[in-house]
Formats: sequence, structure tokens, C-alpha cells
Amino acid sequence: MASPQGSLRQRGGAKERKRATTPQPDGLANGSATESIESIKQGAKQVVKNEWEYKLALGVITVLAFMTRFWGISHPDQVVFDEVHFGKFASYYLQRTYFFDVHPPFGKLLFAFAGWLVGYNGDFLFENIGDSYITNKVPYVAYRSMPALMGSLTVSTVFWIMWESGYSLPACIVAASLVLFDNAHIGQTRLILLDATLVLFMATSVLAYIRFYKLRHDPFSRKWWKWLLLTGISMSCVISTKYVGAFTFFSIGVPVMIDLWELLDVNRRRGALSLPEFGKHLAARVIGLIIVPFLMYLFWFQVHFAILNRSGPGDDFMTPEFQETLSDNLMTQQAIGIDYFDNIAMRHKETKVYLHSHPDRYPLRYDDGRVSSQGQQVTGYPHNDTNNLWQIIPSVAMEGHGHPVKNGDVVRFRHLVTDTWLLSHDVASPYYPTNQEFTTVPGEEAQGERFNDTCFELRIENGKHDQQFKTMASHFKLIHFPTRVAMWTHNTPLPDWAYKQAEINGNKNLQQSSNVWYVEEVPGIPEDSPRLAKEEKKVKSMPFLKKYLELQRAMFYHNNALTSSHPYASFPLQWPFLLRGVSFWTENETRQQIYFLGNPVGWWFASSILAVFAGILGADQLSLRRGVDALDQRSRSRLYDSTGFFFLLWAAHYIPFFIMGRQLFLHHYLPAHLASCLVAGAVVEFIFNIEPADISAMSITDGKTGSKQQRAARSKPVRERIAGQSLLPTWAAAGVIVTVMAWGFWFFSPLTYGKPGLSVDQVLARKWLNYDLHFAK
Repeated sequence: MASPQGSLRQRGGAKERKRATTPQPDGLANGSATESIESIKQGAKQVVKNEWEYKLALGVITVLAFMTRFWGISHPDQVVFDEVHFGKFASYYLQRTYFFDVHPPFGKLLFAFAGWLVGYNGDFLFENIGDSYITNKVPYVAYRSMPALMGSLTVSTVFWIMWESGYSLPACIVAASLVLFDNAHIGQTRLILLDATLVLFMATSVLAYIRFYKLRHDPFSRKWWKWLLLTGISMSCVISTKYVGAFTFFSIGVPVMIDLWELLDVNRRRGALSLPEFGKHLAARVIGLIIVPFLMYLFWFQVHFAILNRSGPGDDFMTPEFQETLSDNLMTQQAIGIDYFDNIAMRHKETKVYLHSHPDRYPLRYDDGRVSSQGQQVTGYPHNDTNNLWQIIPSVAMEGHGHPVKNGDVVRFRHLVTDTWLLSHDVASPYYPTNQEFTTVPGEEAQGERFNDTCFELRIENGKHDQQFKTMASHFKLIHFPTRVAMWTHNTPLPDWAYKQAEINGNKNLQQSSNVWYVEEVPGIPEDSPRLAKEEKKVKSMPFLKKYLELQRAMFYHNNALTSSHPYASFPLQWPFLLRGVSFWTENETRQQIYFLGNPVGWWFASSILAVFAGILGADQLSLRRGVDALDQRSRSRLYDSTGFFFLLWAAHYIPFFIMGRQLFLHHYLPAHLASCLVAGAVVEFIFNIEPADISAMSITDGKTGSKQQRAARSKPVRERIAGQSLLPTWAAAGVIVTVMAWGFWFFSPLTYGKPGLSVDQVLARKWLNYDLHFAK
């Protein structure tokens, strides 16, 4: 693939049209001037006529896109599916309350902006699917109008991409109609969800890059810079909405690298570039496609931090240092200094289980045959209990009480209820043969030969030397002093012999973020203790990049941790064939439901065209191997460069999902589906062999001899010799495709719009495959 498109249409002023249509005078006599001028005039008229046809079609498609996206957008007047998340996040922005989400902030900020425009204060928190918007006075139509607007513009952008790539009008209409009449795109863009933003800016990235590429022979001009920067800005908006936007960067990055490689060629048609000139090209692309997008990406995080300055539900995901930058933070207000000999309850930061022990012992042998120490069990328990209390003891003798515990101290822990001492040793844990077992031993052993095994270094995260150890505010790792393993736990419960409680073991990977614990409380402090005196805490500041990096790490970690099962999760292999959908909303009384499902006709057609395209490429390569040139150069260039770019776009937005371990749903395929629609429009044109009239191939009379001369000197391949110039076959094919698509959209529209309600028979009629449709009685 040498470029994102082959022979592209010429747009703009008369100068561009003249450059596109003026024939070269090589070998022509002066007598042909009059005929050539007439040819130019006819070509120019045809270009203007085509421009108006394309513009009219674009206008009609845009109107239909707005109609299909905005019709009945107020129904249902209840919270639908993931509106519970993204509507809630918009309310948090409006309340300036800190929250945590695995997605970047741009798309959510747009919803908050929509709420701010209509004067909403964010009182409603979208707690449950089915909650009434009317009762809670939520401007939900304004919220839903934002993605509906973007979904409508996406259809227009698809048409524009095909137009800019030089495809015939029927091909443009086919590609745009596959998105226009797709129930999945419509359903996802009528609700408070992020995918409309993602898909629109993915499409504008492609459009902007095609416009930029077409200006490659006019480098560093104002328009060249404009479209380069618009490409970078669009890609930044994609990745600032969801991290799958990285696939768009890859899709654009591949042709950019190919283009740069061609610029290095000393034998290039337009002459070799000097190394300084090539350096300018490289620097421009780095600035426009990497630096500017990254700065914009950081900008949205800066806006995110600037708005969310109050303590909220996202506090627990962040470090104490970060939480101290938020006003009204409970951790800051409730933090109490911990002294030696205090009784404390330690809790794991991620799983929220308490460090716990009880008299029961580890079994002699585990299920895999390994032998334990048969020591007292140390587990993680999710509920508050007296068995969670541990007395923190210094490892060196101290006189009296009131000595504060500090960062870096070597400490010991005595379990209050069983009067035993926490210990780790070189015995494998129940589930992890490479991790150490945690247990407890009686006092006589702890004070004797096992003393060293009961010593732990207390290491506060990002703590300073001699920093005081506090409840809530001090997130720490407990490092076993002799063996240098960190106390750790995980989500897999132990068997019945441990009452399904969590395993506690020693993790050799000290840097792992899940090794972090905190002290939740210090029970038993006298009410008149000066430690309980509340001081007015000032909100602290933290450098932006430090906050950004901390949040970025947390987002990546928790995004990868989304591995739990979901009833409507699906596998990537199912998506192109539309084997499963997602139930968004149901109402038994009215038999209405919203079921997220694409237009099966369109999806199966687009998916089959992908296979056809791969077959065409294979057949062409095979024929070339056998010395048969079945394609003219223009068709081959269009097929490999333009359609090949669209195919790369599809593959880059689809194949990576096969290696992801997180929850996946049908909506993850929407960007790839849009790319498959572009491929479908291009292949439809190719199959029906429609070539725009080529002025360079016209017969021209020789002024001296009076004989006709064919401008193309080479012998035409088979396909070019039999090529027809009529658009009627393509129009007929496009008409059939669009008609069937429109029927499929209409047939499944009750599941997309949530009305009208369907009877059991009507639902069964739409259960073409194993769709989880709801049957109301």
C-alpha cells in the first residue's frame, strides 16, 4: 500500500480543474488546439456538473442522518444501559466532584458541557437503569442530542471520505447508506454514550489525512499545514475519548511512514529531496501527528483536574498525596497519627479486605500435593471484625508510650485475639508456589528463634524520611525484613478450609501496585487524646504531570482489570457476523425494548465484501504471477492504495481485540464497521467496472496527417479494453443495496427506537440468530 488513495478527484477553483483536465502537448500538432480546447471545456462542465450532484446527494444524506438519529430521541424518558455511568460522570463534572473512570476525559467533558449549556446543576446521579428523567427533572434530551449530532455528522463524513477519494457517486452513496441505515450506529448515538464521539473523530481523522495527502505536491503551503494539523487534532480527540483511539494512530501512521519512505527515494518522479528537505517533512509530521495531539490530550486532563477539585467517589483510587489536593477530603480530615502499641486494622487498598487471622490452621497438604507449615491461618476478610486487630510493636526496645511510627521503621505485629505474632517464612503459599506463606506463631517463638521472621519494614508510598505513619493518609507496603517480600492479596478466595476468605502471601515483586495497604482505624484512643483534635487542613497542590502520571497508571491498571463476566459480553469473532447483541432497556407493561443490534443485512454485506476484497487481491497477484495483466494501472492503484487503506483501517480497529483480556461488547466493533462500509463502497464500484471518463485516453486528430491518434501509447489490458463508461449498472446495484438496507433498518427499528412495542410473534420474527431479545407477556 503506497498511499491512502489512488487517483483522486480534483476540487476547488478553476485553476485546479484546469490542471486536472489539460492534456499534455507531447507529440501533438498545432492543428489540434481547437479540438483540445473544446475537450477541456466539456471536461470542465462535466466536473462542475458532478460537483453539484455530489453536493446534492451529500445534502440529502445529511438530512436523512439527522432524521434517523433525532427521531423520537426523548424516548424512553428513563436511564438506559450505560447512561448510568456517563450521565453520572457529567453530573460529577457539574458538581465538581472527583470521580474515577478508565476512559480519558474528552467525551465525558462534552456531555458536561451540554448540561452546562442548558443550566443543569448535576443533582441527578443516574444511579439505576429505569430511573425517570422526568421525575428528576433531568435535561436528558440535551445530553442525548450531543451524540446524535455527532452520529449524524459521521454519516456525512463517510460520504465526504469517499468523495475525496475519487469514487463515483453511487459508491459514495452505498458507503454512506451502510452507516446511515445501520441500527447499531443509530442506537449507540441516541444515548448518553461515548461511541458517537469516538467514531466521528475516527472518521474525520481519515478525511483530514486524505485531504492532506492530496496536497503532497504542494508541501508546507497553508492548506497543507491546515489538513496536517486537523489530522492530528482529530486523532487526539479519538484517543482522548477512548484508548482504542491508538488504533486510529496506527492506521494513519502506516501510510505516513510509507509516504516518508517514498520521499527518501532518490529516484522519485518529482526529483530527489536533500536530507535537510526530508528532515523538514519528517519534523512537520512529528509536530502535526505526534506533538500537537499529545499536547491536546494533556490539555483535556488539565481541564479535568481543574474542574474536579472536590472530594468524591474517585478518591480511593488515588494516592494520599493526590487526595490532599481535593477540598473536603475525608482522608485528610480523619487522618490520625499512629503510635507504637496502638491496635490497628489494616486494609488492602484494591480488594478492601482486612488483614485477618483466626485459630484455624493451614491443611497439611493442598490439593496439588504441596505441604504447608500447618501454621495459623492469616487471611483477608471483607467485614469489620475483632480478628482484624493487630498491635503494632517496635522491633527495638522503647520506654513508655507515645512514640510515633515513622516511614522506614522495622515493626512487628501481635494479633490481639489469639495473642500470636505475624510472620512470613520460606514456605510456599496455598495458591502461589513462588510466593511465601503468611502465618502467626506464639509469643515464645516470636521472642526467640523466630524473632527475625516477625520483623517487617513499613514503607509509605511516596513517603519522606521519618514521615509519620497515619490512618487513611499513609498508603504503605509491608516488606518482610529478612526475605524482602511484600504482603499481598488477590481476589481468588481460598477453599472451604479457610471459609472462602482471601489468601495473604508474600509477593517477591515489590514494585507491584497491588501490594499497597492502609490503616483504616485505631480503636480505643481516649476521647480527650490530643491525637483526635481536628485541625483545619489546607488544600495542597501537586504538579500537573505528577497528577497526570498517577491517574494514567491507575486508568491502565483498572482498564486491564475489567475481566469479569457479563451476560451480554461477546467475542470479536462474533462481531462481523452480528451473532449477538446487547439488551439496553425493557418495559414489560408496554412490551417496548431497546436492543443494541446492527442492521443484519448491512453487516453481513459489508463483512462479505471484506472477503471479496481479499479474494480480488489474491486473484490479481496470482494472475500477475502467470503473466496476465487483468487490471489497468489506474484500477490497480485505486484497489491497492485507496481500498487497501480502508481495509487497513478495518483490520487495525478489529484485530487487536483478539488479544485483549478485558470485557468486550458489540459496540467495540463500530469503528471497524465504519471502515468496512468504506471498503464496501469501493469494492462495489470496482466490481461493476465503472471508470470516470479519462480525457487522456481520448482520440485526437493529428493536424498534419489528419489521422486519429490515441493518447495512450501502451496496449490496454483486458479489463480496460472491455471497460464500460455507463454508470447505470452501478446505480442499479447501489439502488438495490440501499433499498434492502432501508428495509432492514425499518424492520429492526422498533428494537432501536424502543417503540412501538412488539408482540411475541413480532419479536420472534426478528430473532434471526441467537439474539437475547426480551419476550414481554
